[in-house]
Amino acid sequence: MASNQDKFLHQAEVKSKDKVLHKKLLFNIGQYDKKVVEGKKQYANLELAKERASNIKWKVVDNLDKYLLEFEFNFSKRGGKVIWAQDGDEAVKEIMAILKKANTKIVVKGKSITTEEIHLNETLEKNNIEPCETDLGEYIVQLRKEPPYHIVTPAMHLSKEDVGKLFNEQFQLPETITPTEVMAFVRARLREKYLAAEVGITGANFLIADTGSVAVTENEGNAFMSFAFPKIHIVIVGIEKIIPSITDLDLFLPLLATHGTGQNITVYNTIVSGPRQADETDGPEEMYVVLLDNGRSTLLEHTEQRQALSCIRCGACLNACPIYQNIGGHSYGVPYTGPIGSVIEPHMAGMKEFKHLSFASSLCGKCTEVCPVKIDIHNQLLHNRRDAVAQDLTSSTERYAFKFWKSAMLKRKNMNGGATLKNFMLNNFFKKQWGEGREMPKIATKSFNEQWREKFNIKS
Repeated sequence: MASNQDKFLHQAEVKSKDKVLHKKLLFNIGQYDKKVVEGKKQYANLELAKERASNIKWKVVDNLDKYLLEFEFNFSKRGGKVIWAQDGDEAVKEIMAILKKANTKIVVKGKSITTEEIHLNETLEKNNIEPCETDLGEYIVQLRKEPPYHIVTPAMHLSKEDVGKLFNEQFQLPETITPTEVMAFVRARLREKYLAAEVGITGANFLIADTGSVAVTENEGNAFMSFAFPKIHIVIVGIEKIIPSITDLDLFLPLLATHGTGQNITVYNTIVSGPRQADETDGPEEMYVVLLDNGRSTLLEHTEQRQALSCIRCGACLNACPIYQNIGGHSYGVPYTGPIGSVIEPHMAGMKEFKHLSFASSLCGKCTEVCPVKIDIHNQLLHNRRDAVAQDLTSSTERYAFKFWKSAMLKRKNMNGGATLKNFMLNNFFKKQWGEGREMPKIATKSFNEQWREKFNIKS
C-alpha cells in the first residue's frame, strides 16, 4: 500500500502538469488578490491591527485552559452543554449519541473543516442519516463526492462550466446554467432540508470566553439557518478557536473578512450564546458545543510551533503559496492544506505519516507575510523538519546525503573537488526526488572559488 508521502508525490506530479487546473486556480486566486487589495484599504494601520490580533492569540494559546473553562462556565449558565473530545473518534461517538437520541434522519450542516477532520459525513451516511451541506461550495463538492479544495473556497478548482456539467448530470438542468440560476436552484432545495432536519451542525469561527458565545461568520446565511430551524444545534470546534472577549470581535471579524475574501466584513455575523431562552421566540431547544482536541495539545507542547494554533482559518497563506498554486488542495491528502496545514497536520495527524508536508514549501516566506495574526509559518516548517530528523523519521538515503553534504561544506578542498562523484551521486540517488519533469543540475568541473582564484591568480 502506498504511503501518504508517495500519494502526495504522485498527486503533486500529476497536478503540477495540469494546465487546465492551473488556469482555474490562477483565475480564482487572481480575483481574490484584487479584492484583498481593496479590502485592506479600510485600515489606517494594518500592521498594528495584525500585531494586536497576534498578541491576543498568543495570550490565548499560552492560557488555553483558563479561557476554555471560562467559556464552558458561561455557556453552561444559559443551558448549553459542553462536550470535551480527546480525538475524532470520541467526538463522532458523542455526536452520534445525540443524533440517535433525537431519532435523526436529516442533518443540515454549515461549512466546517472540523467536521471534515473527523470524517463526520461518512459516519452519518453509514448510519442512514443524510448529511446536507448548505454552503454552496460545500454542496457542490459533496455532489462530486470530493473533500473541500480550500479551507475558505471549497470549490476553487471548478469553473462555472464544471458546475453546469455537474448539475446537468445530477438534476438534468441545462449545462449552460448560470451561477445565479445554480444558487436559486440550490436555495430552493435547501429550504426543504432546513424544515425537515432534526439537527443542525456547524463549526465556529470564534468561541468567546467572557460571554460563553459561539461566533459564526459567513456570506450566504446558510449556517445561521442550519441552527435557526432545527430543534438541536451541535457546534464542533477546535479548542484553539477561543478569544477572550466579545469586544475582540471588532478586531478579528474585519481581519478574517479582509484576508479571507477581500471584504470589509462578511455579510452574516451571528453570535449564539446557548439554546432558546424562555423569553425568546426562535432558536434551538438544545445546544451542544463539542470542544475537539485531536492533536492540538500535542502541537501546544511544542513551544516553537504552538503559535500555529493562533490561525483564524482565513486561507490567505494558501492563496499566496506557490506550491499550493501549482499542486492544488487535494494533493495534500489532509483537511488543512497549504502552508498552515503543512505546519499543523504533522502534529495533529502524526509526524511519521505527514512529515513530508513540511517539505512541500519553497520557504519564500510569503505565507508569513500575508498572515493576519503574524504566524511565522515558514520558520515553523523548518522546525517541523528539524523535529522529523530528531525523531529519526528520515530515510537512510537522506541521512547519508546530508552527511556527505556536511562533509563537503566543512572543508574547502571537498567543496572544490569531486565534481564527477557529485554528479554521479545526484544522477543515481536523487533523480527520483527531483521529479521526472526536471533535469538534474550538473556540477561544474571547477567550482566558482577555483575559477575566481585562477582568474585573478590568487594563491592559497
